[in-house]
Amino acid sequence: MMQRLPLYIVDAFADRPFAGNPAAVVPLEAWLPDAVLQGIAAEHNLSETAFVVAEPAGLRLRWFTPTIEVTLCGHATLATAFVLDTERGLAPPFTFRTLSGELRVTREDQRYVLDFPADPPARAEAPAGLVEALGAAPREVWKARDWIAVFDEPDTVRRLAPDHARVAALPGETSRLIATAPGDNGADVVSRYFAAKIGIPEDPVTGAAHVQLVPYWAARLGRDRLTCVQASRRGGVLHCRLAGARVLMGGAARLYARGEIVGLDAE
Repeated sequence: MMQRLPLYIVDAFADRPFAGNPAAVVPLEAWLPDAVLQGIAAEHNLSETAFVVAEPAGLRLRWFTPTIEVTLCGHATLATAFVLDTERGLAPPFTFRTLSGELRVTREDQRYVLDFPADPPARAEAPAGLVEALGAAPREVWKARDWIAVFDEPDTVRRLAPDHARVAALPGETSRLIATAPGDNGADVVSRYFAAKIGIPEDPVTGAAHVQLVPYWAARLGRDRLTCVQASRRGGVLHCRLAGARVLMGGAARLYARGEIVGLDAE
């Protein structure tokens, strides 16, 4: 007998189809073995698949890339809030229990607002291989959870054609790399995100990157409200605010598909 699990594909940080970052959302009645969760995420081959369970203590949320479970994911959290709100009969605000503590999501008109812990970066020396990995030399390098390469011009960030094998070889457990510059065309910040070592050569839109970027750019630009554009091929916009030790990130979402996972054997 086959299990039947609900499945939703949502474009997060997007107000139109084929934009933002697609996430799979799988609401569960109870947790499946971790190997099964990882297998589902690998089968989807999206940057993240989110699994959510209503436990006695509240909603618990976990995120898997095609290769590992991650401790923080913004776009799949937004996608999960959107699914619970529009498809599953629950109303925001939501508080999710996660590996990064309690994460709160509210709704403001058509945007969902993520309330995440800030992760301010510190100035760092460029690790060996970073310039070769990006194919360009940043003006400076910072480090929080991820490496952050800061450039002077947004077009430099847009034109980067990184060597993903070299990115994956950078020092660090997961070797994730953010490239960023001051924004243009109405944006305050432009960025891109590379994480080949965890199965994501380039992530389309990355909330977890902005808990690092927003503290940096808020200090550098002298304001706490920032419009951030992730300049991936799909592209996405995050409306951000630094609120003390928290980063608030607002964005829209679009449902792409709803269906079922039917290929799992019931235990």
